Amino acid sequence: MNQQEPPLSGRVALVAGATRGAGRAIAVELGRAGATVYVTGRTTREQVSEVGRSTETIEETAELVTAAGGEGIAVPTDHLVPEQVQALTERIDADHGRLDVLVNDVWGGDHLLVFHQKVWEANLADGLRMLRLGVETHIITTHYAVPLLIRRPGGLLIEMTDGTNAYNGPRYREHFHYDLAKCAPLRMAFTLGEELKEKGCTAVALTPGFLRSEAMLEAFGVTEENWQEGARVEPSFVIAESPLLVGRSAAALAGDPGVARFNGQSLSSGQLAREYGFTDADGSQPDAWRYIPDYQDDPTVDVARYR
Repeated sequence: MNQQEPPLSGRVALVAGATRGAGRAIAVELGRAGATVYVTGRTTREQVSEVGRSTETIEETAELVTAAGGEGIAVPTDHLVPEQVQALTERIDADHGRLDVLVNDVWGGDHLLVFHQKVWEANLADGLRMLRLGVETHIITTHYAVPLLIRRPGGLLIEMTDGTNAYNGPRYREHFHYDLAKCAPLRMAFTLGEELKEKGCTAVALTPGFLRSEAMLEAFGVTEENWQEGARVEPSFVIAESPLLVGRSAAALAGDPGVARFNGQSLSSGQLAREYGFTDADGSQPDAWRYIPDYQDDPTVDVARYR
């Protein structure tokens, strides 16, 4: 009896911004589903980006993709440099002649974020840098990668962000420039959905919930083994999810032949866990974007209802 072929066998994906966190998890889960995954970023074993985290590299991400069952290919890329992004997409074209999944996950602006500052108080250079990192990189990558993506019907473009349309729309996301950087991909997914649908392709926005990334665990002084203790610092951390959940979300979307029903929409990992029936590493289905507003209205709300 032949073993069933992985759902993304023969597919080619590009995860732009796959050094750590959600991008790394997405790359690994696409690989677990059988895809060839190009992983990009600025931190390699030879150089470290302005984020300043040398412990996570794109080479390590590529190795994790391969270990999961796919083929991981690390390509150092600064997505603010059009020539580098063009060379990247030309390489994918030369190697495979196709691109089936594009994940725009480039960010790297958290180190510039200072909460509780008005726009006139914030450092202007830092604010504009956040917009370049979180918006301009996505535009450049889309410009060069989409012509390859639309070569065949069925292509999927995922705009990664923080927050859903329903949550971000009526709320101020703490900081003027951060708000713009994280709301822009929501609109990008909508407009790209309009442009891609005539080619038989789909664009969506995807957000994790309260993400237990490597940097977030360090910031809360916890590990993946004792992460619940982070609730002592921030009570809503009880709804936190591992990067695996959003990784499984992206892989489920990429493997869904009916994904076009989501075209232009804003999606979350918690929503898709229920839609497709997968769980986080602990077997739960945390839904932060339902829990957080309810918690803000009533801090006694039972988190078990949202896991």
